[in-house]
Amino acid sequence: MGLQELLLRGIYAYGFERPSMIQQRAIVPLSRGRDIIAQAQSGSGKTATFSIGMLQKLHAPDGRPQALIVAPTRELASQIKDVFASLGDYMGIRTATVIGGTDMRESMRALDAGVDVAIGTPGRMHDLISKRKLRVDAVHMFCVDEADEMLSQGFSEQMYELFRFLPCDVQVALFSATLPPAVLELSQQFMRDPVRILVKADQLTLQGIRQFYIAIDDERYKLDTLCDLYTTISVAQSIIFCNTRRCVEWLGEEMERRDFTVSVIHSDMSQRERDLVMRAVRGGSSRVLIATNVLARGVDVQQVSLVLNYDLPHDTESYIHRIGRSGRFGRKGTAINFMTRRDQWTLQNIERHYDTQIEEMPVDINEIIQGV
Repeated sequence: MGLQELLLRGIYAYGFERPSMIQQRAIVPLSRGRDIIAQAQSGSGKTATFSIGMLQKLHAPDGRPQALIVAPTRELASQIKDVFASLGDYMGIRTATVIGGTDMRESMRALDAGVDVAIGTPGRMHDLISKRKLRVDAVHMFCVDEADEMLSQGFSEQMYELFRFLPCDVQVALFSATLPPAVLELSQQFMRDPVRILVKADQLTLQGIRQFYIAIDDERYKLDTLCDLYTTISVAQSIIFCNTRRCVEWLGEEMERRDFTVSVIHSDMSQRERDLVMRAVRGGSSRVLIATNVLARGVDVQQVSLVLNYDLPHDTESYIHRIGRSGRFGRKGTAINFMTRRDQWTLQNIERHYDTQIEEMPVDINEIIQGV
C-alpha cells in the first residue's frame, strides 16, 4: 500500500497483521485523496480503515487541524480517538475529542494547544467552529462514521451546517455498515466522483454470528424467559438491547431485584455516568450491559459473545448494527431475539432483507455460545 514506516509501526503495534477486506479496498484510494463511500460489515475494521488512510495523507503538523471525524455518539467518537491515536502513535499525531456532555472549556484548551485531527459529535464540533475555537481553514479531510445515521433526519441539519464551514475542496469519506439509497442520493450533493465500495444487503449478515429466536406468547413473559436463560448460559459478556430508555431502566431494576449484576446505558445519562459504565464493561467488571440503540453502532467490546434483542428493533438497519456488537473482527458470536406474536412480521422482514435464516433457539445454546 506504500504506507510510511512510522504508520506501519503503529499498525503492527496495534496488533494488525494483514488487512481485512474493507482495508484492502479503501485505504489506498483514501490515502490518495479520493472521496469515498464505503460500506462494510460491522466488526470488519472500518475505524482502522479510515484512520490509516487519513494518517497516511496528513501533512507536516503546523498546529492547525487538518482533518475532522464525526460520529453520532460520544462513546463512538471516544473509541475512534483511541484507535486513531494508537495507530498514529509513532508519528507524533495530536488528536482531540470534542464531544457534547463534557466541559466546553476542556475542548477549547485541547484545541488551543494545537491538534492535527479533531474527532467528535456534530453538535459540539459545530459550536466550536462557529465560536472560531476550532479552525477549519487547513482542513483537507472530513470523515463521517455511521453515515446513514449522520445524514438521517436527526443529524442532517447539523451536518449541512458543518459542511458550510469547510473548504470547498475538502476530501469527504462516508463509512457505515448500512447505506440506504436515500443516503447515497444525499451524498451526491457534497461529494466529487466518489469511489464506491458497497455490499448487497443479502451479503451483510455477519459471518460467524449465529442467530436465533425465542418465541414468547406474551410481552409479560419476557422477563422470566430472560432470567431463565441467564441461569442456564455461561458467557463472558453480553449486551441486551431494548427500544426505550424506560424499558432499559425497568429491566435493569428487575434483574437486580433477582440478584443479577447488570449495568445500564442510554442517551439520557450524563457523559460521566456513561463513561463509568463503559469503563466497567471494557474492564470486565460488568458482564451484562442493558442498552438502547446508543450502543448499537460501532462500540467495540472485545469480550462480548452474546447480543440479545429483548425488543426487536423497529428498522432492519438497526438489527445489523446491534448483532454486530458480537463477533467483532472475525470472532464467533451469538444473537438471540425475543419474538412475541406481534414481532413475527418484523423478524420475517429482517430475514428477507438480509437473506438470512434465524432459527428457533436449540436446547444446547450454551454449547453454541461457548463454541464447543
